[in-house]
Amino acid sequence: MAPGAVRRARRRARGTPPAGARAQSARSAEDWWWDRLAPSGSGYHLLQSDSMLLVLPDPGPVRAQRRAPRRAPRPQLSGTRAAARPKPAPTPEQGPDSGWGDRIPLEILVQIFGLLVASDGPMPFLGRAARVCRRWYQAASQPALWHTLTLLAPQAGRPGKDGAKAEKKLLTSLEWLMPNRFSQLQRLTLIHWKSQVHPLLKLVSEHCPRLTLLKLSDCHGVTPDTLVMLAKACPQLHSLNIQHSMVESTAILSFLEEAGPRMRKLWLTYSSQTTAIVGALLLRPCSQVLRLLNLMWLPKPSGRAVTLSPGFPGLEELCLASSTCNFVSNEILGRLLHDSPNLRLLDLRGCARITPAGLFDLPCQDLEQLHLGLYGMSDRLILIKEGSPLLTQKWCHSLRELDLSGQGFIEKDLEQALAAFSTIPGSSHPPLCSLNLRGTRVTPSTVSSVISSCPGLLYLNLESCRCLPRGLKRAYQGSEAIQWCLEQLLTSLPSAS
Repeated sequence: MAPGAVRRARRRARGTPPAGARAQSARSAEDWWWDRLAPSGSGYHLLQSDSMLLVLPDPGPVRAQRRAPRRAPRPQLSGTRAAARPKPAPTPEQGPDSGWGDRIPLEILVQIFGLLVASDGPMPFLGRAARVCRRWYQAASQPALWHTLTLLAPQAGRPGKDGAKAEKKLLTSLEWLMPNRFSQLQRLTLIHWKSQVHPLLKLVSEHCPRLTLLKLSDCHGVTPDTLVMLAKACPQLHSLNIQHSMVESTAILSFLEEAGPRMRKLWLTYSSQTTAIVGALLLRPCSQVLRLLNLMWLPKPSGRAVTLSPGFPGLEELCLASSTCNFVSNEILGRLLHDSPNLRLLDLRGCARITPAGLFDLPCQDLEQLHLGLYGMSDRLILIKEGSPLLTQKWCHSLRELDLSGQGFIEKDLEQALAAFSTIPGSSHPPLCSLNLRGTRVTPSTVSSVISSCPGLLYLNLESCRCLPRGLKRAYQGSEAIQWCLEQLLTSLPSAS
């Protein structure tokens, strides 16, 4: 026998599998895993993509078997060996898989997109998702997803560029987007628009009848006709924010006359016509939220008795915060709130002329948030005050947030005020969850008492409190941090106490 034939016979005797058998065993292992995850007859099938494996109901297309690599044709054998090997049956060819994204129902895809839009806004996600495939384009084009829009003027902050030309170019694109995407728009914010505010708001009034909130930040050129046109075309518009924008007072007054009693929220910053705007509001009580930032009200003294206006019977939030010293007094506050029993939030930060006695006379009985902090003022300018127990005696049963930062109440006064939270009649625990005592004369015993009385306290600010020991003058967030502060205060107190 020839030496080559002897070596081939030895290989056959050892049982070394050929390459085709090894490939077949690998394919059988893969089929075992596929059958383990989605067995035949279970009503599920698998879809494989680049980074995930989906198990979907209903039987899917038959998986294509992996093709073995092509080999050079072997020479045909003659005789009985050739007849013993049957030819394999040809496998049917399948078309390319369209992908798992096309198999998700359109309603489910719209709901998934809605969750992302609710957290991050419609842009730029919907614009990018529309480029994936036709199904995603169809889902991203649903007007129900385009309910919030923020438009920053192009070339904003670049004085060297032609901003008016860039705004006009963007307006051309919005002429198609408004009827096709923003027909169900509800909240619109414009930032740094200077020349094309009127044409843009005209588009909104023509194609967005469901608008409820309009915010104009650092915008110019808002005329009375623009706001009146918007108020007539959008019957659900109830909130207007024009802080830091150049808006004529006549435009605001005309808008309030047209909007009527449906107005709920109004945000304004101080201007020379603020008194006229507030006067118009007093004659037409309609708002539930009124924010007048940096207000400088200088009423002229008059010898005649001032007749009270109808006030704001439906007012729930009032903000008169100011970053500088203003002249809002107890008299002005009483004129605004003399008929507001449903007030829930009162923000008087920076209003140094407001006293606890003036707040005690307000008609609201269930105030939940009271902000009296004095920020940006030197300790030399803070006067010593008394009367803080009047605040907690009236609202300790309903207060959830209390801010006394920078107030000059003495130690005994603060102790009596915060002790009211431990003696609430008819209630096991007070609802207080946020307390800001930054820069006050609060003592360790007073802080430990209020922490023990308010187990729901989640925020406590003790920065710059001169009567507290070192290491504890900071802000605490969370119940664990506040309990740690209580333990440290109890160990620092003298044994006699």
